[in-house]
Amino acid sequence: MGAGHGHFLHFHGHSALHRLPAHAKLVALLIFVTCVVVTPRTQVWAFAAYAVLLLLAMAASRVPTAYLGRRMLIEIPFVVFALLMPLIATGPRVDVGPLRLSEAGLWGAWALLAKGTLGVGASVLLGSTTEPRDLVRALDKLHLPQPLVQIASFMFRYLEVVLAELQRMKVARESRGFHARSVKQWPVLAATVGALFIRSYERGERVHLAMLSRGYAGRLPFAAELAASRVEWARALALPGAALVVALAAWVRMGA
Repeated sequence: MGAGHGHFLHFHGHSALHRLPAHAKLVALLIFVTCVVVTPRTQVWAFAAYAVLLLLAMAASRVPTAYLGRRMLIEIPFVVFALLMPLIATGPRVDVGPLRLSEAGLWGAWALLAKGTLGVGASVLLGSTTEPRDLVRALDKLHLPQPLVQIASFMFRYLEVVLAELQRMKVARESRGFHARSVKQWPVLAATVGALFIRSYERGERVHLAMLSRGYAGRLPFAAELAASRVEWARALALPGAALVVALAAWVRMGA
């Protein structure tokens, strides 16, 4: 990562958003996403208001726009699916230029793009302003089932190890003259994925045995418990509070 240090998903910074307790930010994310999801898709103004709130939070985080944008590319498969919905959906048709598109498909595509983009943007912002170890501590603080907390913990710890292993395998292939230029090379790539799975599984077994030999009993100890003051909770819940007001107003207008 070009700026800062730490996990590649996290942007090192010292903004007010970075300093908020992780569990408070996680609760704020859940409330914000819930408000976005339950908002009727026909209330376009509400999604514009959510976007403004999210952009304000991004600006307050001082995380570069390009950094956030690169991590939002994970949404591309959903964007492609949304663009296909007006073409394949059934129901009444409307003329949009030379195309006759499904009206229900257009609304479905809009809802998927709007809600998906807002949800991905909020999640990327949380990951960019919160250390992975703090997210794991937040899950533990919020009393999620321990198996889920442990899975998340190990994923954060060993994701970079697995990616480094994949990079070494890539270098080994290319040093032998392999270049994936056509479908004919797909079996080699599939074999690479299989070998990576086996290596990761074996590494996981060795790590688990090493932890058991050191007294691991299903829960990793944390150096310190998370805590949040009333002021920090108020700051963290400011954005989802505004989003809740927008969602309620959208439902009121829907029923009017």
